[in-house]
Parts: sequence; C-alpha cells; structure tokens
Amino acid sequence: MYRLLAILSLLTASCTKPEPPPAPKPAFFKVDAATAAGISGIIEFSGKRPQTAPIDMSQDQDCAKMQAAAPKLDESLAVNANGTLPNVFVYLKKGLEGKSFEPISAPATINQQGCWFGPRTIGLQTAQPLRVTNADPVTHNIHPMAEVNREWNHSQGPGDEAISRKFARAELVIPVKCNIHKWMRASIAVVDHPYFAVSGSDGAFAIANIPPGTYTVAAWQEKLGWQEQAITLAPASKIKLSFKYKGE
Repeated sequence: MYRLLAILSLLTASCTKPEPPPAPKPAFFKVDAATAAGISGIIEFSGKRPQTAPIDMSQDQDCAKMQAAAPKLDESLAVNANGTLPNVFVYLKKGLEGKSFEPISAPATINQQGCWFGPRTIGLQTAQPLRVTNADPVTHNIHPMAEVNREWNHSQGPGDEAISRKFARAELVIPVKCNIHKWMRASIAVVDHPYFAVSGSDGAFAIANIPPGTYTVAAWQEKLGWQEQAITLAPASKIKLSFKYKGE
C-alpha cells in the first residue's frame, strides 16, 4: 500500500509544472534630482506673417452653426502677433541612447469640440495613454494614420465614452484626420522618453529633469519642418534656446 502511494506521489509530482520565475522588472533610468538640468525657450518666426483663412465648415450645418459667431482659422502655420509660433513639437533627439525610462502614466487628451481637434499638436511617450473625447453634439471620427505603429480609426458619437489608446513604438510624426469632417487635422509625435514639449500659445516651451550630458534638440512645425541644435547641459544647469523659422 505504502509503495503504491509513493508511486502515485511521484507521478503527481512529475505532472505538475513548476511555477515560472517572475519576470524581471525593467531597469528604468533614474535622474538624480540634485544634478538634473533643464531647457526652455521660444519658437520664433520671421518674414511675412501668413494670412490665416477661416475654415469652411459648410459641409456640415451643425458644425457651421457652432462656428458662425467666431469661425475657426487655419492653424497649420499660425503666427502670433509677437512673431512666435505655437504648436511646435520639441524633443531630445540624441543623447539618451542606452537609457530606458518609465512610461508616463497620466494620459494626454485630444478633445473634439467645435468640430475641431484640440490641441493641434500633441506629444506622447511610448505606452503613455492617449485619451480621445468628443464634446460636440455631432459624431466625429479620429484616424491617426500611423506607419510604424498600428493604424486605427474610431468613430465617436455625442456623449460616447472616451477612447483610450497607446502607441508601442516611437514615430515622428503621425498625421491625424477626421474621416467625417475633412478640415479636422492634428499631429501626434511619439518618442521613447519623457523629454519633449509642445510650444504653447505664447510660443514658449520647457523640458525639465534632464540628466546632464550632450544632446541634440529638435523642433518640428507642420508646415516649416525640422530644426536642430546641439547643446551640453552641465549638472543642475538651465539653458535657454531659440528656434528661428523663416517665412517668405
């Protein structure tokens, strides 16, 4: 009897697979707060200030009514009165090689309001949540035309829940359209670290908590393209930059 129980015990043990070891936690780079540096700056524009034409929304009467009092203007090259540029994506292009950073957990949001995407340009870290909302009484469609990441498009009616998506790989820059309203456009820039910014309505940007080192800083404007600058950040230093775009 005891011999039979021993055999059964061995058979049972041989059929039980051992638990796999836990996956190792990724080794994210941690910045020393005492030596962290930062950059800030302005995106400037010189030359003839382009005329910003009103957007024709007559294709959809509901959209046209929402914009009757204050029509939306073309934002593809919107120059502020003080000669600065909003909606310019700025990021560290080189200098972070070999470092892996914990994804940003807070979602970035694109809202559809007034038959318009806002903001016009958005930056994301890989695996950071993107939240898409619709504040309009009409149905919209968001269609990021990705090539490196998976392309997707999703319709969103009035009152629908927010759409949540993530991008697994870096990709510069993903154009976004609405398949229903052809004038609705935006851009998504995805990088694999948290060192990026988009110039605000005053043309200013800032990137903080950067490890000391030598970097290439790149800026992108949807009509005027890319610019780059090489910088060296000493420990705990602050550098001011200026990107200067020229028009006709």
